[in-house]
Amino acid sequence: MMIEPPIDELAKRMGGNKYKLCIVMAKRAKELEKRIPAELEKSDKKAISIAADEIYEGKIVADS
Repeated sequence: MMIEPPIDELAKRMGGNKYKLCIVMAKRAKELEKRIPAELEKSDKKAISIAADEIYEGKIVADS
């Protein structure tokens, strides 16, 4: 279960659309797994958690 960042706050960043949130977060997580696999192995965070943090911080935004 994801506690931080809150799922409702993440959904707000995607215009309230949880489906869009899932798609954007999954795509970013896959991209991270391809680009930085060695760093992910060393880290205690998973790619999906990093993607969620990036969306919450406003680093990742979805097109309309």
